Amino acid sequence: MPGTRKLGRATDSRNAMLRAMVTYLFENGKIETTVPRAKEVRAMAEKMVTLGKRDELHAKRQIFSYITKEDVAKKVIDEYAPKYADRNGGYTRIYKIGVRRGDAAEMAIIELV
Repeated sequence: MPGTRKLGRATDSRNAMLRAMVTYLFENGKIETTVPRAKEVRAMAEKMVTLGKRDELHAKRQIFSYITKEDVAKKVIDEYAPKYADRNGGYTRIYKIGVRRGDAAEMAIIELV
């Protein structure tokens, strides 16, 4: 799994959170979160698009096993993979938007390019 950030959570909780955030990113196109979470989501989202570009059954099964919604997984394979076919990585963009008022955590918006 890409990255070594623990994000203050146990392994199973962290993996579930990342799966949900990656699914939500592909579903809506962009999400607002903290910078360390955004960097972890970027790593997994780019891995999912790269798997979608490979036209193999095993790659498709890996996508379906990671993304929590079936229609979103199909969207990755049918829409995003052909869209980024000529691109070698860099499918997401992270904007820093300042600090959160409650705890001064640095916030960011991650979106698909």
